[in-house]
Amino acid sequence: MFYHLFYPLSDTFSAFNLFRYITFRSAYAVVTALVIAIWFGPAIVAALKRMQIRESIRKEGPQTHLSKEGTPTMGGIIILLSIVIPTLLWADLTNRYIQLILGVTVGMGIIGWVDDYYKAVKRQPKGLVARKKLAGQLILGLALGTILYAWPPAPEFTTATDIPFLKNVVLPLGIFYIPFVLLVVAGTSNAVNLSDGLDGLAIGLSGIAFIAFAGLCYVTGRTDFSSYLAITYLPGAGELTIYCAATLGAALGFLWFNSYPAEVFMGDTGALALGGALGAIAILVKKEFLLVILGGVFVIEALSVIIQVLAFRYTGKRVFRMAPLHHHFELLGWPEAKVVVRFWIIGAICALITLSTLKIR
Repeated sequence: MFYHLFYPLSDTFSAFNLFRYITFRSAYAVVTALVIAIWFGPAIVAALKRMQIRESIRKEGPQTHLSKEGTPTMGGIIILLSIVIPTLLWADLTNRYIQLILGVTVGMGIIGWVDDYYKAVKRQPKGLVARKKLAGQLILGLALGTILYAWPPAPEFTTATDIPFLKNVVLPLGIFYIPFVLLVVAGTSNAVNLSDGLDGLAIGLSGIAFIAFAGLCYVTGRTDFSSYLAITYLPGAGELTIYCAATLGAALGFLWFNSYPAEVFMGDTGALALGGALGAIAILVKKEFLLVILGGVFVIEALSVIIQVLAFRYTGKRVFRMAPLHHHFELLGWPEAKVVVRFWIIGAICALITLSTLKIR
């Protein structure tokens, strides 16, 4: 909104020319998101407590988590407000990339909210039936894939995607691009959701990932940087930097309340929204394969669950003391805060490796 209000006035008052720059608007998107989260967070947490929207801890989980029983959940509302409002304020709202990423974020947030509603309000421990939740994720991924295939956001946007470590080499997917998008969105949203089991873990890792994606979006949207780095140039994609910046601010703001010991949990409302957005950003800037490196911790968390389930089903034995992997380390005796910080460190290393691939080509 500010972009549309003030930038057209730059011919009259040169200071408004600042609104032309993505870097300027990104910086203030971070600040705006942080202020919104910290300012409105206490009221939202108080409302969740008043409405008895509280977390029910699984009895089969780590015994140390039983003390968290009754902590307000559905705090992802704070995250969604802190992402959507700054993006609407600072981004170019005519930009198709912005429209698509906001659609995915809100759509996944709604799916997560319904799941949280069934668990916290309807008191159904399993929440939304797993197959229905997955169906919602798949439908949203299918919608995004179909839109990108049939109505791409820019003429330069194709169904091919970049291959890491190789210059000017892309993987053409053709009609298979649609199921590819579907799998990326659904897989990433579930991976982030599985990582949301310790105070501050998922939100911290998400913030780190979106810092890296802010850089990737910025260089992808600039012809000079993309040409120098030999990556796909997508005019208009740089505007996604503002969205990533808002998400970083939202992550920092929510961490204010979600750090150990957490005052509120994000629930599926936040986890699915963040995961879906992470997958969608990777798709929109053609960095889907880099997502495996950047979201390394999320990938390992998801794999630990798959390995545990398959091992127990076919051998009757468990590979880990408990899955997802963060619970395994808890049961090894690591304090919760230590697990979180060490996973953050690994996430930061993954982000640095991801950015380094721009030159290792």
